[in-house]
Amino acid sequence: MLVRRSIPITVTSVALAMLVLAMARALPPETPPALAPASVTVTPHGLLAPLAVRGTGVTDGVTDGVSGGLEDGATDRERSEQSVSASAETRWFNQRPVRPARTRTMTVTAYSPDDRSCAPYADGVTASGYSVWTNGMRLAAADTRVLPFGTLISVPGYDDGAVVPVLDRGGRIKGDRLDVLYATHERALRWGVRELEITIWEYADGQPSDFRSRFR
Repeated sequence: MLVRRSIPITVTSVALAMLVLAMARALPPETPPALAPASVTVTPHGLLAPLAVRGTGVTDGVTDGVSGGLEDGATDRERSEQSVSASAETRWFNQRPVRPARTRTMTVTAYSPDDRSCAPYADGVTASGYSVWTNGMRLAAADTRVLPFGTLISVPGYDDGAVVPVLDRGGRIKGDRLDVLYATHERALRWGVRELEITIWEYADGQPSDFRSRFR
């Protein structure tokens, strides 16, 4: 007859096993290391800017259209200055980007849309067919042989140097003469006569001006 022997279990081994189990339950679960947040460049307009791409004309979300991007080997400070320069040279008009094309020194006077400046054509319509209220009454008259209708210009001291269209002309506005529009005759007289270097702008998106269908 086969007799089975029982293996005695001591109190010490049971207590040790219970202690190991309790310690395992008390340990907190492992967590993966936290990831560092991605670096994001925010433009002054609050838009996310893409990384600078060399040789494409795109730098920090601004297309300069001239230099073809930031120069190779430039320091961070030089890159920042180049980006700011490109941004300062790019403006918007009629919801399209524009950039300076050239400058021209002109004699600049001012006029108003009433009889004292526009008789006998003081009907509130410019020579190009647009209302004097176009662009908030911020526009100019020029010799269209020099600056055709639809030309975009900026004049120091007029509308804070904003880009405005050439939409009018006048009998005395010949050659390098320019007339900027003001709402009243008194305000136009305060402008006087000034010799100024104006800036002529062009659209930077590669599309034609198409001003007749865009300005209204």
